[in-house]
Amino acid sequence: MQASTSYPASREPGFEIRFSSLFNAGHGYAFPCDADGRVDLDSVSERGRVNYMFARAMVGRDYACPVVQAVE
Repeated sequence: MQASTSYPASREPGFEIRFSSLFNAGHGYAFPCDADGRVDLDSVSERGRVNYMFARAMVGRDYACPVVQAVE
């Protein structure tokens, strides 16, 4: 039996972009985003913006390429 997920029209899934650590399994950063991985920097705290920019700058050095995932 195949599991399927359906979302009511009024409750679409949210998304987050995840930057996983290359060296510490289970560590990294996650930020709310749209389905295309775009983060609304105006809706993120100052610390969140700094962390997001840091994670982006460190892709390939400390963090893996980001992955967009649906969240409920």
